[in-house]
Amino acid sequence: MVLIPVRYSFSQRFSVPVEKSFAWSLDYDPNDFALMGLDGRRKIKKLADDTFILQDTRRTGKGLVKKTRLIRVNHARRAFTNTHIAGPTPYSQFWYEFFPEKDGGSRLDFTGLFLLPSKRKLTREEVAKIAEEERRGDSNIWKNLARAMEADLLG
Repeated sequence: MVLIPVRYSFSQRFSVPVEKSFAWSLDYDPNDFALMGLDGRRKIKKLADDTFILQDTRRTGKGLVKKTRLIRVNHARRAFTNTHIAGPTPYSQFWYEFFPEKDGGSRLDFTGLFLLPSKRKLTREEVAKIAEEERRGDSNIWKNLARAMEADLLG
């Protein structure tokens, strides 16, 4: 078994100021999956002001998928990391960094490092296809979250 590194990134704009979008993104809730447009549930354990454990169970076409994530927050940079510590893709890590935009809105820059367990080494083309699928899926989640955030914060 080998771990295949799959890297991808995207940006998501918000119509709310950066301080509000960053804070909203860290306000974890058991019903977060509904906001993402997914079927799942979440347990949240706050370890410190800058550290959370998320235990997620999500229904997919392949059945239930359980993941445990360690969230580390850097408030000064308006950033956080999400590291999978248990589940089908351990050690995968995702970076979220929020920036102000000139119009008073904000932007999330997302970078993913998905470590895919595989029985064989994959071709560059196979990895690129997986990266695009992961990017599209995570980007769609953040489009849904942006709509929910703006509805919540802008009324």
